[in-house]
Amino acid sequence: MQVPIHLLDQIRESVNGAPSSAMDRLIQDIFTRFDGHVQGILFYGSCLRKENALDGLADLYVLVDTYRTAYRNACHAFLNHRLPPNVYYHEASFDGLTVRAKYAVISLEDFQKGTTDRWFHSYLWGRFCQPCRMIYARDAATADAVVAALAQAVVTFVSRVLPCMPPMFTARELWGRGLELSYRAELRSERPDRQVRLVDADPGYFEAATRHVLGGMPRWTAVPMEADGRFRTNIPKSAQWVARAAWRLRTVQGKLLSILRLLKATMTFEGGVDYILWKIERHSGVTVAAEPRLRRHPILAAGVLAWRAYRSGGFR
Repeated sequence: MQVPIHLLDQIRESVNGAPSSAMDRLIQDIFTRFDGHVQGILFYGSCLRKENALDGLADLYVLVDTYRTAYRNACHAFLNHRLPPNVYYHEASFDGLTVRAKYAVISLEDFQKGTTDRWFHSYLWGRFCQPCRMIYARDAATADAVVAALAQAVVTFVSRVLPCMPPMFTARELWGRGLELSYRAELRSERPDRQVRLVDADPGYFEAATRHVLGGMPRWTAVPMEADGRFRTNIPKSAQWVARAAWRLRTVQGKLLSILRLLKATMTFEGGVDYILWKIERHSGVTVAAEPRLRRHPILAAGVLAWRAYRSGGFR
């Protein structure tokens, strides 16, 4: 399905915004690391919704030109190519405080593919159908490419969730159901009501996006019912069966991919010990120390530091 022009306009308007001073500090460090190979940076997640990069862990996606040129480490480049994205942790000082980020690295080409229906799993289009902020783009052409990919993510998401909906539904129900399905297709620990709370954080965005996409559906009828704001669809039973089977397959595939990404992170996740220490202190109020030899082994450190936090009264 072609991306509706009104959806492109909506995404273009919502995605632009200058980074805060704290976020700019992180961006400069990312530029230094990838030395001219950053095409764009996207900011999404809970810190974006709170409009405060200092409160929690900022989630970033760093779009690079190619893995081979972006990395000095050939192993990281190979792993990023075979199973994107690679994920890293970084923290920096800002005005006497610490700003923290977890950033994923993916090529612009893979990002564009991952938002289309050529990418079976929901890992990318399930994330970037949601509101995000483009805090850096190399040039206007790159910005246009990212906007088009984000709009495509919305189209892919809605078209793959729609056959799983009853004949009549609201935009809130559509997005709540779709986010539930995409979350289930990964190893995620969010509470069951998180999906609806996410939609309720910006209902206008999701309502408008739904109308734009359903208005351009070529095969299935989806019209708003003006009296109560609900939509009506007429989807063949065969299409419903195929869509539900596809989501069951995505769930199995996603669990396996999540495990593989966790295994890959043992080789690529830099700064992991600092991240573990911060998480323990944030959630328990207990400060735990990590000696240099432990910092060289992040996986071992996770268990050791958790035990130390427990012994210090951090877990109840």
